[in-house]
Amino acid sequence: MTKAAPRELTGDRAARKREAIIPAARAAFIRDGFDAAVDSIAAEAGVSKVTVYNHYGNKETLFMAVVGEALEGALAEVIAGTAHRLAESDDLRAALKWTASAWVTSMTQPDMLALRQLVTSEVRRFPELGTAWRRHGPDRARPALAAAFERLIAAGRLTMPDVDTAILQLYALVLYPHLVHSTYGATLDASTTDQLIDTGVDMFLQYYAYRDQSAARTDG
Repeated sequence: MTKAAPRELTGDRAARKREAIIPAARAAFIRDGFDAAVDSIAAEAGVSKVTVYNHYGNKETLFMAVVGEALEGALAEVIAGTAHRLAESDDLRAALKWTASAWVTSMTQPDMLALRQLVTSEVRRFPELGTAWRRHGPDRARPALAAAFERLIAAGRLTMPDVDTAILQLYALVLYPHLVHSTYGATLDASTTDQLIDTGVDMFLQYYAYRDQSAARTDG
């Protein structure tokens, strides 16, 4: 991907222009795909084409900014809620079920699915798009998940030889079915979603020999 270096633009006026450009670009990319014209984006934002390039350098960088902003808006509260529940609660089952439900709700919004499909369709040409999606997406929950799992492993309440693999398996059980179905235009209904979360978390914890606090005290 060839990147033109954007100018360093600061101040309230520059911020207002960026606030106009990002939603206009998001709407254009969702509507027209990655072939959305910068002219069209600029017109929708009420700025000049030169202004768009001054702020973002090129269309690829603009798209990565759109992805980052969309994922931040969708997941900021989810990531914070996940970290809080995993750090404060001794009920890992309840914390993971809340987290899984929040992930699914956030990541299956129509705009988010459309952006994800656009990333997957363009990632061979522009690998940076995939990197941006992973960096800003649900993987941001990994530190909180890893810390909680490692704490419970140390307390003898989980048997989990590979934390990174376990986190991938958790995503696979509760979130990835929705993303796979979305690639061919299907959605999973609320009942199926609830079953995937409830049974998926239970399967995950059973496999990794999770013991709740009362069981741990009894064994101790």
